[in-house]
Amino acid sequence: MAENPTRTVDRALSLLATVCNDGPLTLADAARAAGLSASTALRLLRTLEAQEFVRRSDDGRYAAGARMIQLGARALSNDSLVSLAESALARVVAQTGESTYLAVRGAGDTALYVAIVEGTHSIRHASWVGRTIPLHGSAAGAVLAGETGLEGYVVVTQGVEDDVTAIAAPVVVGGRVVASLSVVVPSYRTTAAKTAEIGRLLLVESRSIGAVSDLEGERTT
Repeated sequence: MAENPTRTVDRALSLLATVCNDGPLTLADAARAAGLSASTALRLLRTLEAQEFVRRSDDGRYAAGARMIQLGARALSNDSLVSLAESALARVVAQTGESTYLAVRGAGDTALYVAIVEGTHSIRHASWVGRTIPLHGSAAGAVLAGETGLEGYVVVTQGVEDDVTAIAAPVVVGGRVVASLSVVVPSYRTTAAKTAEIGRLLLVESRSIGAVSDLEGERTT
């Protein structure tokens, strides 16, 4: 007897939510958390994997896939945090001429770019909105992982890309790092002094985003 289509969808969505919230998970752990048999979970996970809603790593664990992350980025593009950050992003670009990003934690050990204002130079970093980068080895990722140094911002040269310098500062809301504000600049176009100046600017603007976010939160409570 064929399974009710509505029940199949319900199970698939429950399993997808489990993997996205708690992953990476083994098949057994995902099935147990979603209240499914291993055979049912495997069948659903294979379907979700084929559509890139989940991905299976080399060690056999399941996590959110590229399509799920892209959909999340599109949803976040309309989120209040992105809206509140627009002015700050624009101000950083106006003062530096360099592409400026807002990033949040992605699935697993990744950061997810959710907003950009592109720089004004003819050679500039193009939009990576919807793309993930590693938490480790990237400026935005280090900030989201709570690895800011004494200066309050992070600088990474030749991290995710060769010949590129990234500077990032944390956006703190309610005492918690919720996002990263970062500038991505070709390394030949910056110096230690200019990089430090950008870092200080990012600190000012990231704090302005956090302050506005806290104020909006107070107004809604």
